[in-house]
Amino acid sequence: MSLTTELREKLANTTVTMERFREIATRLLSYGVLVRDEDRTEQVLYDETRQVESLLSEYFEVVGMYLHHDINAQFFRLYAPGAVVDGLPEDTFAPVPSLKVRVSTDFVAAAIALRFLYQEKLNQGLIDTQAEALVSFDDLALTLQTQLKRQLPERDGERMSLLAELKRHRLIRYSSTFSVSDEDAYLAIRPTILGVVSNEALAVAMDADGEIEPVVQVEESQE
Repeated sequence: MSLTTELREKLANTTVTMERFREIATRLLSYGVLVRDEDRTEQVLYDETRQVESLLSEYFEVVGMYLHHDINAQFFRLYAPGAVVDGLPEDTFAPVPSLKVRVSTDFVAAAIALRFLYQEKLNQGLIDTQAEALVSFDDLALTLQTQLKRQLPERDGERMSLLAELKRHRLIRYSSTFSVSDEDAYLAIRPTILGVVSNEALAVAMDADGEIEPVVQVEESQE
């Protein structure tokens, strides 16, 4: 029996078709993450992914990838071979750099700052029911300056572009009316940040005296 035939037989016990299975797998490979509360599309995909979670896990395991499901925060994240993730079993596969996206140093620095802020809120018990941490844009700017000795881009447009990139990788959430000049506007740091910047990477960054290394683990996004 071929793998495709066996997969079709197993999918017959779900509401997910082979075509839909391919779509889900392709989206995870392209985006690296699937968050239920992102929008209506991801809500449907997340619910369908739950039906075929074991099949997807087996499918990705063949090539050394690991599919993690956070049930409480309702998201799936696909890790490339060799990924180091706090709280997950050690990956024995060799890293595959080509599966990593090339991101700017501003993105890396912001991701590290968000991880620092998330850990602070976590230690203080200030995580909401969606496992998110609310911070202001000023909190992010101040953390970059004091902890990493770095500044945000100068122009508001560049700052919003950076936030949009962080949002695209499902690291933060903010409203459609969000403005960096609004002191009462908040960013929600998603728990997905824990899988992007490890405790070890955070510690290294805090001791790097402003030197930012590519320590984030994000997969190529084709959004």
